[in-house]
Amino acid sequence: MKKILFTGGGSAGHVVPNIALMDDLLTTGKAEVCYMGTDGIEKRLLSGKNIPYYTISCPKLIRGGGLAGLKNNLRIPWAFFKAVKNAQKGLELLRPDVVFSKGGYVALPVVFAAKRLRIPCYAHESDFSPGLANRLSASKCQKTFTSFPETAKRLRRGEYSGAPMRRSVLYASKAAARSSMDIPPNRKTLLVFGGGSGSQAINDAVRAQLKKLTEKYLVLHVCGKGNLIESNAKNYRQFEYIASMGKAYACADVVVSRSGAGAVFELMCLKKPTLFVPLEGQTRGDQIENAEYFQKKGLCRILWQSSLSRLSECVDETFEDKALRQRLAASHITPANERIIRELLRP
Repeated sequence: MKKILFTGGGSAGHVVPNIALMDDLLTTGKAEVCYMGTDGIEKRLLSGKNIPYYTISCPKLIRGGGLAGLKNNLRIPWAFFKAVKNAQKGLELLRPDVVFSKGGYVALPVVFAAKRLRIPCYAHESDFSPGLANRLSASKCQKTFTSFPETAKRLRRGEYSGAPMRRSVLYASKAAARSSMDIPPNRKTLLVFGGGSGSQAINDAVRAQLKKLTEKYLVLHVCGKGNLIESNAKNYRQFEYIASMGKAYACADVVVSRSGAGAVFELMCLKKPTLFVPLEGQTRGDQIENAEYFQKKGLCRILWQSSLSRLSECVDETFEDKALRQRLAASHITPANERIIRELLRP
């Protein structure tokens, strides 16, 4: 039986797709799995899964950040060399047959170390524009799969596959989910979430317009750790996080979300009318590109962060957009899990 080592981290978006693939492999018993990453979010998300985990330390490029950022970046070459040596030790200990990288700064030294040891590597790029780690590692991988067809053309040995997705998220029953969350069958329900750690801008906008929103909708608000407030507002339920996002998705008639690739593809696959609020100014612009791609296809709406004062109005417009629902119903977006796993298991 093959052993597959997964790597990737720095954000939930680099880890959750790996978990989706590992869960499928473990459920079917088709391969052994293990993981290599830092002591950060990837380790926290994998805690309790009983998967062998090798911890390494990886340097991260800081975009901007003034003098402190410059000092950090000047140390990267030496820190990266140490990270590759550490990753090589982990690979020699775990002895995988193949490595699968989901990108992020965590994955880069692992891919470089695997190349040294002649272990076949595959990668996946979720966003429309390839991230730095996947651009640098593409030449060392057998293939780099992509969520978007256009992205494959921008990477060496790029191949379009679609996005890996969690089956627990995609196949939840709406009736069962509403029953478990005590939501009446016909109650209009709005789900709001701002990514793995929440979004202060979205949280503030929801709470500022709560009266208008709760007059029409039962609001499920996933606000992120430490962001709960005292509230006795009717039709308003707030959560730091929801363990089963599949249930939350199933309950929702309309969704407000950041546009990280994981959330985008899950919501489009589920054909949920969604109002995306892309993160601006703090990234390379990947969330804007992800949202605009599907907006151009008529499959979502976008609300820019500078216009969040119109949140309630835009939620109404999204809910009432019959043409959007028709286009979503006719769309065909499916998980890439089987396609990627088939390649990883190839003799």
